Amino acid sequence: METGGNSLTAGPEGKKRVVSYFYDPDVGNYYYGQGHPMKPHRIRMAHSLIVHYGLHFKMDMFRPHLAQDSDLCRFHADDYVAFLKSVSPETQHEQLRVLKRFNVGEDCPVFSGLYPFCQSYAGGSIGGAVKLNHGHSDIAINWSGGLHHAKKCEASGFCYVNDIVLAILELLKYHERVLYIDIDIHHGDGVEEAFYTTDRVMTVSFHKFGDYFPGTGDVRDLGYGKGKYYSLNVPLHDGIDDDSYHSLFKPIISKVMEVYQPGAVVLQCGADSLSGDRLGCFNLSVKGHAECVRYMRSFNVPLLLLGGGGYTIRNVARCWCYETGVALGVEVDDKMPYNEYFEYFGPDYNLHVTPMSMENQNQKTYLDSIRERLLENLSKLQHVPSVQFQERPPDTELLEEVEEGYDSRPKARLWDGEYSDSETEDMEPKARNQDVDLADCNPHSKRHVTLLTEQISKKVKQEESAEAVSVYQQVNEGMLNSGSQCESKEQVFG
Repeated sequence: METGGNSLTAGPEGKKRVVSYFYDPDVGNYYYGQGHPMKPHRIRMAHSLIVHYGLHFKMDMFRPHLAQDSDLCRFHADDYVAFLKSVSPETQHEQLRVLKRFNVGEDCPVFSGLYPFCQSYAGGSIGGAVKLNHGHSDIAINWSGGLHHAKKCEASGFCYVNDIVLAILELLKYHERVLYIDIDIHHGDGVEEAFYTTDRVMTVSFHKFGDYFPGTGDVRDLGYGKGKYYSLNVPLHDGIDDDSYHSLFKPIISKVMEVYQPGAVVLQCGADSLSGDRLGCFNLSVKGHAECVRYMRSFNVPLLLLGGGGYTIRNVARCWCYETGVALGVEVDDKMPYNEYFEYFGPDYNLHVTPMSMENQNQKTYLDSIRERLLENLSKLQHVPSVQFQERPPDTELLEEVEEGYDSRPKARLWDGEYSDSETEDMEPKARNQDVDLADCNPHSKRHVTLLTEQISKKVKQEESAEAVSVYQQVNEGMLNSGSQCESKEQVFG
């Protein structure tokens, strides 16, 4: 199996990286509602493991500053942001038409603290990008981020604000090219859509494809205009295991790194691709999932690690704790230290779990055909695309960082029941400057049902600053301009 890259061990002999870690101790208090599978409490559980393994001593820890309205409006429409800011469980029944317009309701419910929640997770991702831009960190981590389905003016798939797009826009101020990789089981549609017509950002998504949310991510979706061949989609079937996954991931990403040579990488580490996930159907182990982090770490390129999906919360916590260790170059023990949520991890109380016995529906012939097709598409790319000279816009203004004390494009193709031509059917508001505390456990317990309908328009304006420093650009002029208003679906689709 081709691997490429510069594989490093995760142990002490691996080169150390300066790691910045963003965590808001309030994040576990947010609650989507009874029976909803998205539970921010999983971030608190992961943080508890990270602390009890002592990993916090090895990295710089920060509480994220809340992203301001102007920060969110770099991508999202003003009226959508204003709606998120004003809506509440008490007032939502007075705004039924607006709720429908912005796709807020069942999958994306209104809950208490919705807007501060969005500000917090977006602030962590933007803050991580700033740390990388200024050379203060080699790797930045925000496990509360990675909400990749949110669109310019609508919520989708449990996501309200697309922190990934906002972080990438921040990185583009300093880097000519940014690579986005998505290993969530769901297609990274919101990020792909935002950058579909530019070569400044390459998106690569490994995901379940078929009768599955959001229904996009066909291997034939390549990008448009200047962005053609800069969107890569790796459609997968149920039951994929570690070996099959990396028979695609490593050769494809190796070629991407060789041809594209990004200045920074954003890796969305959605944990719903793990074996046994409540909403997932892949069969990856924690180590197999983390191998993607290890592999990207080996390229020595500024790396932003984000969370994403993940609905069996004990395994989400296991995964992101282990991947924090991988980022640090530390191999953590399988035997779990005692922690506030110890009972969640019984009966074995180990960090790693055995993958399920399930059929891998990804036949070798299918995997080979997908790999060959994508590598062929990559061979059509211009090596290291250039960008135009232009002055770089001012940096994002953040309050002084406080380190925590304890150290016209066509619509994206929807799945129509037919497989692509490379496969056959049988292959189927608290104060922000307080210490981070580990709060008490507050455990709470609908599957994605909507499909992508939003259309992208306008061309990309390529911008670049002197001395190979990238400028913040308005990717898709109509999508990213601050001050733009959302069109209703009636306006868009007539």
